[in-house]
Amino acid sequence: MTDDLSRAQRDHWQSTYQRNPHMYGYEPSEPAKQVADAFPTGGTVLELGAGHGRDSLHFAQRGFSVHAMDFSPDGLAQLRDRAEQDGLIDRITTTVHDVRTPIPLPDSSVDAVFAHMLLCMALSTEEIHALVAEVRRVLRPGGTFAYTVRHTGDAHYDAGIAHGDDIYEHGGFAVHFFDRTLVNSLAQQWTPPEVHAFEEGGLPRRLWRITQTKPR
Repeated sequence: MTDDLSRAQRDHWQSTYQRNPHMYGYEPSEPAKQVADAFPTGGTVLELGAGHGRDSLHFAQRGFSVHAMDFSPDGLAQLRDRAEQDGLIDRITTTVHDVRTPIPLPDSSVDAVFAHMLLCMALSTEEIHALVAEVRRVLRPGGTFAYTVRHTGDAHYDAGIAHGDDIYEHGGFAVHFFDRTLVNSLAQQWTPPEVHAFEEGGLPRRLWRITQTKPR
């Protein structure tokens, strides 16, 4: 993936949040509701690609301490405003962060990591591997990593503007579509991944919810 595409995607998301505040609403995603039960009660959750925070807010409501990261300052500002309104601001920390760079947290410092459709953004395979290595670094032994991605069975796969490396662009948004080979390669040095297929949205988008654990 080129730096130009990366910049274009960052600008596209930032302008999208500016034009459409709270664009996804504040009902949590189905994957967030499902994985919350697998996370340790009262633990610390890192959400990558938190956007305006519907899932981070859900984790905070469930009693978790949440560290929300996203590369959109506007999205995170909307998250903080809602957290203040809901009386959850003391459970949520936000950081503007580009996942192509190291996660700014110490080793073994969080109990769980959640990323809803973040890994299937406009990231190269090499960048995705580097990110998962960072997730493993910041997770405590026995910690859970749950993420969702669009896969190669999706209707938009192999259509639109091709950028190589299974990345295709539709309507200004670029997506890296996953196959099982990539999923399995990202689970090396983890427990075997649990993969659950689901659909979301009106197309519908076809996704996998993947859960894997850092060995103790």
